[in-house]
Amino acid sequence: MELLYLLYLIPTLYSCFLIWKMLEERRERECYILNYQCYKPPNDRMLDTEFCGKLIKRCENLGPNEYRFLLKAIVSSGIGEQTYAPRNIFEGREGAPTLRDGIEEMEEFFSDAIGKLLAKSKVSPSEIDVLVVNISMLAAVPSLSSRIINRYKLRHDVKVYNLTGMGCSASLISMDIVKNIFKTQRNKLALLITSESLSPNWYTGNDRSMILANCLFRIGGCAVLLTNKRSLKDRAMLRLKCLVRTHHGAREEAYGCCIQREDDQGKLGFHLGKNLPKAATRAFVDNLRVMAPKILPVRELLRFLFVSLIKKVNKNNTPKSASTGATKSPLNFRTGVDHFCLHTGGKAVIDGIGLSLDLSEYDLEPARMTLHRFGNTSASSLWYVLSYMEAKKRLKKGDTVFMISFGAGFKCNSCLWEVMKDLGDPNVWDDCIDDYPPESLDNPFMRTYGWINEVEDPYTYENIPDFLK
Repeated sequence: MELLYLLYLIPTLYSCFLIWKMLEERRERECYILNYQCYKPPNDRMLDTEFCGKLIKRCENLGPNEYRFLLKAIVSSGIGEQTYAPRNIFEGREGAPTLRDGIEEMEEFFSDAIGKLLAKSKVSPSEIDVLVVNISMLAAVPSLSSRIINRYKLRHDVKVYNLTGMGCSASLISMDIVKNIFKTQRNKLALLITSESLSPNWYTGNDRSMILANCLFRIGGCAVLLTNKRSLKDRAMLRLKCLVRTHHGAREEAYGCCIQREDDQGKLGFHLGKNLPKAATRAFVDNLRVMAPKILPVRELLRFLFVSLIKKVNKNNTPKSASTGATKSPLNFRTGVDHFCLHTGGKAVIDGIGLSLDLSEYDLEPARMTLHRFGNTSASSLWYVLSYMEAKKRLKKGDTVFMISFGAGFKCNSCLWEVMKDLGDPNVWDDCIDDYPPESLDNPFMRTYGWINEVEDPYTYENIPDFLK
């Protein structure tokens, strides 16, 4: 009888051990954000209306038609007067940048953001196990990751990943790398650095598809500290629940809609094609198709299935609406998401996502205000949006945050975070969060430069502002 008892007991205990081990391993694979720090350049780098006018005027390749195009683009961009540009632009050297300009721009960001992050997280550089750096449009030797290692004296066995060319969606690609490392290696600390170098990439030609980049992109960056240590769980801000990456590089239209190239005059710039919205929509739809079942409750998925079946049966009775460039999703993503952290690719991008997901102005406010205050800071823009939510004390324990980003290639990446505790650090919004949202987001460019639309030759206009003479 005792032998029979043992025969039952041993397999039961072994099964319990396996279950316990599986749960332990799953806990060790979690990906937590301990802290993050966005970069705010000094105030002498702000691009106000007056300086932008001087910057445009000194570009010899631009004429009246380009001035009018730029006026329309800037006014409708959603960008305000407090965004930042690189030092070489203020020194009048945007047409002849050097490698040193790009490196100094990055080193200023590294010094500020990484230093502040490690200080407020009370983490020593020697504790960092993994370093992931994404700077799309600047490649240097030694690499930018090596410069960080040298500056902060990271350990000799730190695991390093240096990404270039990944565009505005690079943050979540880097996050995916960290997540996969955490699956196989326990008790690790990872430092994720995301930014873009504009110093060597300011376009000085007159190709309209490439001038747009000058209107939208601004300098910025973010340093993020991540871990899978269970002992640090109580200090964590966010927990990664799922991440989905979509890449349409095999489609020629998508591949060529957002690309770095030279214009007819041999001037290097960043081309934004007319088919960009179409490519973005297709990538977005494919990404949501995979992400939706992971983040939405079963009741919403069943409702969608039921509604889809009814529409299929009664397709002839469904009224057709006029095309608006974006299709509204039949799924209600607010049933599984509390906050939407959207890439600040431009006003049209934010409007398009809002229409597709049927979001309210409250949902879109963080992205709109970030675009207005900091512009499109490329891959780091998501963290400025998240910081706005935190500064406004929107993020409460148990909430979920849905991040969505787009990038050249063409890519759409998204992920869902769970808020681990009530958050309220203003980060880079500390001196201006009370001013947002402003009463109006009207751009002062139209008031200052609207006269350009009324004359054939701006240089003969008698009321031209003094600072442009």
